[in-house]
Amino acid sequence: MKKQLQTEFSDRQYMLAKDFEIYYYSDQAPMEVPLHAHDYYEFYFFMEGEISIQIDKTRYPVTYGDIMLIPPHIRHRPLIHGTNIPYRRFVFWISREYCDHLRELSADYVYLMEYVLKNKNYLFHCDKIAFNAVQSRILRLIEEMRSERFGKNALITLCVNELILHLNRMAYEKLHANVPLDESLYQNLCRFIEEHIEEDLSLERLSAEFFVSKYHIAHIFKDNIGLSVHQYITKKRLTLCREAIIANTGITDACQSFGFGDYSSFYRAFKKEYGMSPKEWQEMHVIQYDHS
Repeated sequence: MKKQLQTEFSDRQYMLAKDFEIYYYSDQAPMEVPLHAHDYYEFYFFMEGEISIQIDKTRYPVTYGDIMLIPPHIRHRPLIHGTNIPYRRFVFWISREYCDHLRELSADYVYLMEYVLKNKNYLFHCDKIAFNAVQSRILRLIEEMRSERFGKNALITLCVNELILHLNRMAYEKLHANVPLDESLYQNLCRFIEEHIEEDLSLERLSAEFFVSKYHIAHIFKDNIGLSVHQYITKKRLTLCREAIIANTGITDACQSFGFGDYSSFYRAFKKEYGMSPKEWQEMHVIQYDHS
């Protein structure tokens, strides 16, 4: 294993740090934990295991990509149903005081916290692409917290705030997915591309989907971001591939999952964008999870 970011599980239910703590756990024989509550927010990111989560009197089955937010003073616990596979998850604790600090910067940071407190809807599911994006941010944060590099503390704060804002944006967009919005053609095109990134996204396809000329679409992208549609889609696909590789997806699988027609075009685009080959990126960034 190149890096070891795993933490040995503890049944401690109080924070040692003032603002936030984050852990990656992988337990072959999970410990029974009684119903408990604490005075901070807990984000829980499920990857693997034979468990469900009890919150108050409700039991929630969980699958890969599930994210739960448990507010202060809400009783909860994991329910262990078997030990045939490791129980893998990330746990992210944030103090109420730090949330108040973020609220002063922008209410966008605490949209999800306030939604959960009001609606008592604790569980949000992510597809593989969205969860890869979350994982890459979490792993970057954990890695930085264990480093001794210059600017460590400043970068940790940036990573934490960016992760929290990313989770709030994900929740907001999921909860408002069916609300009709008066959006520009450019915004609708970007959303369509994101939702169909693994498919053919030629100008001809986009033109047929939106009933506008391909020349008009090309003009819109140049005006908004200074990139061609092809450049935008390639950058989006490369970002998703990079995040998937960090989240332990094989290079070939990542390439095939996000719409690259062949490996050679993927290789050239990746090296041009990041200055190294996909294999070199993988060796620098990927954490091989230990299932032993």
